[in-house]
Amino acid sequence: MRGRSTVYCETLSEQHRHTRIGLVIGERRDYSWGLPMKRYIGLGIAIVVAIVTALGIVTAFVRDRGPVPEGFPTPPPEGQGWINLLDEDRNADWKNVTDDKEIFEIADGMLHIFGRSIYPLRYAGYTGEVFGDFDLHIEFKVARRANSGVFLRASGEDPLARGFEVQVLDDHGKRPNKKRSGAIYDVVTPMFNMSRPTGEWNSFDITVRGDEVIVFMNGWRIIHTDFSKMTMPLGKFETPYAELPREGILMLQDHGGEVWYRNILIRRL
Repeated sequence: MRGRSTVYCETLSEQHRHTRIGLVIGERRDYSWGLPMKRYIGLGIAIVVAIVTALGIVTAFVRDRGPVPEGFPTPPPEGQGWINLLDEDRNADWKNVTDDKEIFEIADGMLHIFGRSIYPLRYAGYTGEVFGDFDLHIEFKVARRANSGVFLRASGEDPLARGFEVQVLDDHGKRPNKKRSGAIYDVVTPMFNMSRPTGEWNSFDITVRGDEVIVFMNGWRIIHTDFSKMTMPLGKFETPYAELPREGILMLQDHGGEVWYRNILIRRL
C-alpha cells in the first residue's frame, strides 16, 4: 500500500507541477497577446485621426474654392509707339542668350520654344534694345506640363539676379501662389490664377514704371506692386528687388515643355 500511495502522491505532485507550469505558460501567453493588441489599437486610432484630418482638409479646400473668375486674352494694342518685337525685320535680334543650343524658332509670327530639356535654364532674349519703363502686351499658350516665364529688365549674363520674372505655367484651375501663373516668381502672389487650359492662348498686359509693376492676365488685374518697398531679399533671391536694375532686355525662359509666344508688343513710357 505504501508503494502505491507513494506513487499516487508522486503522481498528484507531478500533475500539480504540470498544472502550475501550464498556468504560468498561459499567463505568459496572455501578456504576449496584450502587446500586439495595444499596437493594433494605437494603429487604429492613428488611422482614424488621419482620415478625419484628411476629410477636414478636403472639406476646407472645397469650401474655399467657390466660383473663380474666368478671363480671356485681350486684343493686341494699336496706336502710336507700339513696337512689334516679332516683326520679320527683328527676328535676327532674338537669340539664345545662354549658350549655342537651338531652343526656339520664329515662324508665322510666333516664337516657339521647343522645351526639350529642363536644365540648364535657357533664355530666348530680344537683344535689339534695352527697355526701362514700358507697357508690354504678350500672348502665349503652353503645352502640357510646360514651364516658362517672361523676364523683364533682365540680363543674359545673370537673369535670376538681374531682372524679374512673370511666371508662365501649365496650371489652369489651380490656386494662385507665388510660383503659379502670373506671379512675380517667388516674390509676389497674384490675386487670381487666370491661366487658360492647355493649348489655349493667354495674354499679359504689363506696365513697368520705376518701381511700380502692374500685371493684367487675360483682362484681369492680378498684381499691382511697388518694388521700392522690397528692401530685403525675398523668396530665393539674394538681391532685394528695390535694388534691381532699372532697364534691361526682354527674355523668354525655356524651363521644359513647349511654349508659343505671339503679338509681343512694347511701348516705351
